[in-house]
Amino acid sequence: MKAIAVTDKEELIGELADGQRTVKSLPNGGFLFLEHDVPFLLIYRKRPNDKATLRLARTGASYLIIGEDNFEYSREIISQLTERMSARFGSFFLMEIYSGPESSTEFVIRGPSHKLPVSLDVLRKALEKIQGTTYGVKLNARIEQTKQRQQKNESALMSIEEIKDCGGTLIGLEVPPVFRDGEGEVYPLYFRQFQESVAKAIQQSVFEFIRVQTSSKLASYYALGKRKIHKEVFRMDRELTQIENSYQFLLLVAPVNIQSIRNSFFESNFKKVEEYHYRLLPIDPDILKRKLYNLEIDQIDDPALSYLFHEKREELDQQLTMLKERGSKNFFYSSVRLYKGLDKNIVTEAELILQNIPEDIQNNNAELLDANAFAKMAEAEFEFFKQQDANFQSKVHIRQDVNVMMVSNGELYLPADYTLTHQEAQALIQHEIGTHALTHYNGKQQPLSQLGVGFADYDPLQEGIAVLSEYLIGSLSANRLRMLAGRVVAGAALMENAEFKEVFNLLYSTHNFSKENAFNITSRMFQGGGFLKDIIYLKGLVQLREYLMEGGNLEFLLAGKFALKHVPMITDLSARGLLQAPKLKPRYLQQKDFEQRIDKLKQGVSLSKLI
Repeated sequence: MKAIAVTDKEELIGELADGQRTVKSLPNGGFLFLEHDVPFLLIYRKRPNDKATLRLARTGASYLIIGEDNFEYSREIISQLTERMSARFGSFFLMEIYSGPESSTEFVIRGPSHKLPVSLDVLRKALEKIQGTTYGVKLNARIEQTKQRQQKNESALMSIEEIKDCGGTLIGLEVPPVFRDGEGEVYPLYFRQFQESVAKAIQQSVFEFIRVQTSSKLASYYALGKRKIHKEVFRMDRELTQIENSYQFLLLVAPVNIQSIRNSFFESNFKKVEEYHYRLLPIDPDILKRKLYNLEIDQIDDPALSYLFHEKREELDQQLTMLKERGSKNFFYSSVRLYKGLDKNIVTEAELILQNIPEDIQNNNAELLDANAFAKMAEAEFEFFKQQDANFQSKVHIRQDVNVMMVSNGELYLPADYTLTHQEAQALIQHEIGTHALTHYNGKQQPLSQLGVGFADYDPLQEGIAVLSEYLIGSLSANRLRMLAGRVVAGAALMENAEFKEVFNLLYSTHNFSKENAFNITSRMFQGGGFLKDIIYLKGLVQLREYLMEGGNLEFLLAGKFALKHVPMITDLSARGLLQAPKLKPRYLQQKDFEQRIDKLKQGVSLSKLI
């Protein structure tokens, strides 16, 4: 075996002894990326027209790419690494990955099955679950007990005896190249799923080895994923955020003539519905879409980030389409797609609330606070956040041209004529500030700016937490819960093609809402041409209750803006050190009866019994 130059050897050993990570370019296009706390190395030998297999290798926390003409050099590096890492952890696991014959539909795991029965069986079972290119057809996987761990007709990286003497274990993984056609062209959508599944299978298998055979303290297989975000991923993250921040979606779908619509409707005895008018678009949706699809998201090799970024691009695409469609029926169809419609159990919860909770007339006559009084309460909550993090900043904007209270980019917007009761004010402080502003700030502190503006489909969880916060401080009122239920009933009616007056009468006559509340729910539901966002408040609360019932952690959800379906990916990124715990914590976590109230949700209480 050809010896590595002394200076290079000393440099490598020095890095292993002193640093946390080794990132080293090698001759002839080789590359080493090594996390020093990971007793595992993925190895790939460069081959012509085989970039997709190379990308599979780069999904690991630690990987070695062997250039086409520096094999002996790389063998010496492998020897040095194995000796050093096995001395530290008791053992070192190496896996060479390569593609099989073009016609293959089978994973072949080449290794000592008698010595690693659990690890290799975990790998085999996980690989067998991967879908082939034909719908419903899964790929095969088998374990081959052999000393030849490399691809056929290739030189061994090290003999089994040499690896054993260095304290390591080497296996080979032959991957069926089903992700490309006969001309070598990759199927991009299929490859994304394939890459994610293979990466997860490898990590689960290797973690089983590490847990049993080494002294490593890694807590889960998630820690075996990539620990560093490539600069190109950061660039795409910033561009996605810039595109989203270039327009205010909710403001642009809200009518500017809502007062005129209300007055006309009431004066005509609920018969005349004026046409909605909207703000001029400050952006060109087509130009923004061009920017979206110029981002090379398909080149992201981190499966979790690839999934999140693809999803976010699709969501922004849908929003931009909806802005072009304002006032048309197509807007409504896009809205159904964006907010995923309603399941029957959500409608049932809403109907139970409306049946069991009457409107609180007495509360309607309570003393009212105006926008200025509420603004002072919001500023006091901002001060509470500053006590936790001196860098926190936010503002309250009292505006004539907004018709609903909302938080945008972490700042609070209030209609100038806004009034509410003291109980409603306490609830909305935690809803708008303690949830939306807080998660925006926590998300902005993360390396990925998308956690500040929100990954795709984050809205239901955000609103679910926000409504939960109202309950946790004891300020979720009967009328508030009825309002959220009314929005679901109205949304269900809209999806059954009900007209404005029909939805209003359903709320006003059938469910006994006041004419003002019935109009507010209905007018919001019909803005844009049919806007289903309001169904997500109750929908998010029901989904959050299920998450808590299954043992989910509430505080974990405050690290930024994401969806419940993203919890495994956020857990993955956190375990790899790519995300951090939330900096700000909401006031309701300090409530004396917090545990008692949260336990009711964990026990599956009906939402109609929260009041």
